[in-house]
Amino acid sequence: MLYTKKGFPEDSEIVLCTVTKIQHGSVFVTLDEYGHKTGIINISEISPGRIRNIRDFVNEGKKSICKVMRIDQQRGHIDLSLRRVTESQRRAKNDWIKQEQKAEKIVELIAKDLKVQMKEIYDKIINTSGYPNLFSCFEDVSMDKYSLEKILDKKAAENLTEMIKLKIRPPEFSVEGLINLVTYSPEGVDLIKEALKKAQGEDIVLQYIGGGRYTIKATADNYKKAEDMIKKSADAAINFLKSKGGEGDFVRKGATKAAESS
Repeated sequence: MLYTKKGFPEDSEIVLCTVTKIQHGSVFVTLDEYGHKTGIINISEISPGRIRNIRDFVNEGKKSICKVMRIDQQRGHIDLSLRRVTESQRRAKNDWIKQEQKAEKIVELIAKDLKVQMKEIYDKIINTSGYPNLFSCFEDVSMDKYSLEKILDKKAAENLTEMIKLKIRPPEFSVEGLINLVTYSPEGVDLIKEALKKAQGEDIVLQYIGGGRYTIKATADNYKKAEDMIKKSADAAINFLKSKGGEGDFVRKGATKAAESS
């Protein structure tokens, strides 16, 4: 991976490391993102509980996700921990690494097609786009929030943008809830249908679950937009029914990430 950071990591930062040497009481690693600076994992920070064989947990050449515990910049010492990395932190870091590797692969393919060095395109994007990493830049390109023509020549920008939109889907977020609709009017069925029409939209999904209750789901490229959409749709249905003498209410459920970039 070409991605690197300057200087030293911060306390408690989650970092990608490669095991280089194993001793009886400690493990030496290099920090992949920090110019392969050397770090040390004390045996007590490998795993909770007694360790009979340190090689049951680490081996030379193995990639590991570690947490920065202490830094002595003057001496160049970085103390790390394996056991203090939570499962969610490990998963998030691995997801980030996969995303960055995917972005770099896109650059590699375009560089090969254009017959230029991959690092030439990579450095130009990282050094001039203002983004901290490649994937965050490409994610905005996929949503037309950033144009690569600002920093690359027209052909390279067009080819790269086309590949990005082919390989990276914009992130989607969904907000769900329940709508309860009740009417005692003789025209109740038609009124309910009309109320549901008021709630419909391009990115709104409604589903009947029984007893006058309907699930409603809104999907957008950010949480705030999805929340605004679902509230507007639910209010449209409920207000219409109330204007016809009926009743209704909306109960919001949690917001979730509906689709990862692929």
